[in-house]
Amino acid sequence: METGSPHDTGTADAQGTPTPATADVPATDAGAEPDAGAEPDAGTKSDADTEPVWHALPPGLLTMRRLLLVVWLGLLTLATALVPGLLAGPAWGAFAVLPLVLLLWGWVMLERNWRSWRYAERADDLLISRGVLWHEETVVPYGRMQLVEVTSGPVERHFGLASVQLHTAAAATDATIPGLDPDEAERLRDRLTELGEARSAGL
Repeated sequence: METGSPHDTGTADAQGTPTPATADVPATDAGAEPDAGAEPDAGTKSDADTEPVWHALPPGLLTMRRLLLVVWLGLLTLATALVPGLLAGPAWGAFAVLPLVLLLWGWVMLERNWRSWRYAERADDLLISRGVLWHEETVVPYGRMQLVEVTSGPVERHFGLASVQLHTAAAATDATIPGLDPDEAERLRDRLTELGEARSAGL
């Protein structure tokens, strides 16, 4: 006569020894979605990979422009205060407030304009973005570049700055990137010239 607990759910082996029951393990569904922590397929690219890498202009350009603004409007303020005040009376010297207001407005707008300038090198073209009130974005294809030159005037050289001028087959796509460091300007000139020659040769 066999005895056993009604709670035993295992099965007995050939010698009558009960073996513990094993829980059923569900089979892995072949169509199940991969784990969220799994790495994406190497063939897929995220949106960040297609975004251009933008470069801003150095702060030396803003310093140079603000200094020129102070010099010119400072002289205008002085002239507006002295000349009418001496010729027509001290009350007319109040017109000197107008250049001062213009100086404050220009001080702010110069920084906004400087922040709006940026450029990005892509595989087939160069992007240049600028403008605060009227935003402009110029696309310069490498294959249409005819001349890339670096220029630097006396004031720019004093502040250690240089500009890159791009001349293309179509005058509408000509562009200039101002206020760059001389090393960056020369690197950009050599890089764009190399890419332009390669695209023109059909490589």
